[in-house]
Amino acid sequence: MQQARTEIAAAVEPIIDRWKGEEGPLLPILNGIQRELGHVPRESLPIIAEALNLTRAEVYGVVSFYHDYREKPAGRHVLKLCRAEACQSMGGDAVAEKLQKLLGIRFHETSADGAVTLEPVYCLGLCACAPSAMLDGEVIGRLDDARAEEIAAEVRA
Repeated sequence: MQQARTEIAAAVEPIIDRWKGEEGPLLPILNGIQRELGHVPRESLPIIAEALNLTRAEVYGVVSFYHDYREKPAGRHVLKLCRAEACQSMGGDAVAEKLQKLLGIRFHETSADGAVTLEPVYCLGLCACAPSAMLDGEVIGRLDDARAEEIAAEVRA
């Protein structure tokens, strides 16, 4: 445990040092850690808190408020499904159920093989092409069962 903490400290301290002198450094620090490590490890929160003279609760509150910060690394692929009303009204719930079955995971989970992480989002701005998703930063509109099967096969490859 101590070794992991030391490795995390070694990874996050340069990021903290880069931003702690700036105004409002917490978000840039968290962004830097997520970019560098692929997630914001819980073990990094006390290190950040101490460097910024904040409580751990304050740092945790920010990390838990923004849904893009992860406690654990994401899968090799990240699939974000729109859960907003326009997508739901166009069959998004059925597509979500289909994808969850095909992938064998629920929202906020990563497959056991590390292939894919499934995340809900609440608008991708593709309401006219509902239901929609985003796979590894690429938007996909007009999802249906056939496209869900293609996506599942693509992330498993």
